[in-house]
Amino acid sequence: MSTQYQCCIYVTLRPSVLDPAGTAVRSGLKQLGYESVEDVRIGKYIELTLSAEDESDAREQLDRMCDQLLANPVIENYRFDIKPLVRG
Repeated sequence: MSTQYQCCIYVTLRPSVLDPAGTAVRSGLKQLGYESVEDVRIGKYIELTLSAEDESDAREQLDRMCDQLLANPVIENYRFDIKPLVRG
């Protein structure tokens, strides 16, 4: 019997990759008076519900999804959180 998992995926640019969107946001924040902001990096946040036999299977599926579609492994890093979905 499979279990449903709530998955939160965070995709960020690798530190060595330039982030023009982050630079633009940082500049805008400085113009608004937020001088304390030193760096901004822009990424993606993805939520999905997944059915899997167990948490290990869910993690394997998520790794494949991220490598194949959700993240570009050449320029992006990803991490995810998984928790069993409790309905009620």
